[in-house]
Amino acid sequence: MVVLSNHLGNIRITKRFFTSLIGHALTDCFGVAGTNARGFWQNTVELLPLLKRLRYPVVGVNVKAAGGTIYIDLHITVLYGVNVAAVVKSIRHKVTYTVEEQTGLKVGRVNVFVDALKS
Repeated sequence: MVVLSNHLGNIRITKRFFTSLIGHALTDCFGVAGTNARGFWQNTVELLPLLKRLRYPVVGVNVKAAGGTIYIDLHITVLYGVNVAAVVKSIRHKVTYTVEEQTGLKVGRVNVFVDALKS
């Protein structure tokens, strides 16, 4: 959860909101086949069919806040045959723009990890 403080009070932005926001931004990027789970809980959710309904729309997102700047880690699967460097560059620009536009927070870095290729 990211907490912003101003003269009117505190604003709390949950990880679920970031996950949904970034998930919608990723659907517009060419070459992205999906995201990959990271961490024990996310891997468990991926394995259990009953819990799949409870997971976030995008499970490969990790958001960290430090000093008013957020850092985003994405774990994705790309389509076979696309230029991976171009896809990653497109994702970085799209996610940075979307998050900064919607939340007003500064995005320090978007780390994109390509974990798999899908044919």
